[in-house]
Amino acid sequence: MRHRLDGPESGPPLVLGPSLGTSARVWDPQLAALSRTFRVLRYELPGHGGSPAPATALTIDALADQVLELAGAAGMETFHYAGVSIGGAVGATLAARHPGKVRSLALICSSARFGEPEGWRERARLVRERGTAPLLEAAAGRWFAGPADRALLDDLAATDPEGYAACCDALAAYDLRGELGGIDVPTLVVAGRSDPATPPVHARELADGIPGATLVEVPGAAHLAIVDRPDLVTAALLAHLGQPHETPPPESPAARGTRVRREVLGDEHVDRAVARTTPFTRDFQDFITRYAWDGIWTRPGLDRRTRSCVTLTALAARGHLDELALHVRAALRNGLTPDEIAEVLLQTAVYCGVPAANAAFAVAQRVLAEEPSTPA
Repeated sequence: MRHRLDGPESGPPLVLGPSLGTSARVWDPQLAALSRTFRVLRYELPGHGGSPAPATALTIDALADQVLELAGAAGMETFHYAGVSIGGAVGATLAARHPGKVRSLALICSSARFGEPEGWRERARLVRERGTAPLLEAAAGRWFAGPADRALLDDLAATDPEGYAACCDALAAYDLRGELGGIDVPTLVVAGRSDPATPPVHARELADGIPGATLVEVPGAAHLAIVDRPDLVTAALLAHLGQPHETPPPESPAARGTRVRREVLGDEHVDRAVARTTPFTRDFQDFITRYAWDGIWTRPGLDRRTRSCVTLTALAARGHLDELALHVRAALRNGLTPDEIAEVLLQTAVYCGVPAANAAFAVAQRVLAEEPSTPA
């Protein structure tokens, strides 16, 4: 398994397991907080993130054995463990079947059994035939309750089909329900309340079955709760691991607006806008940052996908085509697919006029053709 090590060499060892279809970067939101104290090992599943595809069939037990070997090679005879989804299944298997190796366990958006086996076998067949591209749209809705993380979706697109399919086969055969009572280490179970893949009922089964386990349900989080709500998940992990959680100072409206503007429009655009700022335009840029990007785009009433839909419609209707191109890219960052963007522009044709929609379609088609990660 390809892996990464962070944090002080003398720190307590902590192994982090990823979710199916993601790379080690799925743990980036927690890495700074965890690596201040812990020696953190993040591994890549077979066929994921640079790890070679498996040469033989996979089981969760086989993955657990590989993690155990990897940790031993890194000098970690015993270790704390936290895993997301299949990464959690690996950790639960280690704790149940290798007593004495796992010091503590955190299971995030995971399960003792991930649904009916045939669903996983069907997904494995699909990926072996067509690769991971057919999974991208559904994954965005399953992984994120908030804006989609394009880098993680790119990781899914780049995953080796055989590696992904072999992990699906492993999940089809996985059932640890009868062994939960044998896990005797401090255990934290985290559920995303909006998780369609492993809904909170899966987490409750884990917490009820593992003696003394603690259950935390995270609002506004789907399957990748560590990405959707990194603040809450990080705080829960640090408390579980016995570390104080340092609450960052509150952001100013200008700082918060700048962060949201970068998340939606991209660093390159914002850097250009900042570089072009003059004493004459400085107050206007401040106005945009504080009132549009902090005052409007951070309001709880609409999610960013919906705000992108509204923005595309308004810009097309008014004929602001240069800014429309910018917001087509922003819509992709906010999780809209090219098909959904086309639906927005079709709606625009009915209510704002065919000429406006015609010009908007031309701009959107050009922008989508320029995006390397957008399917043709």
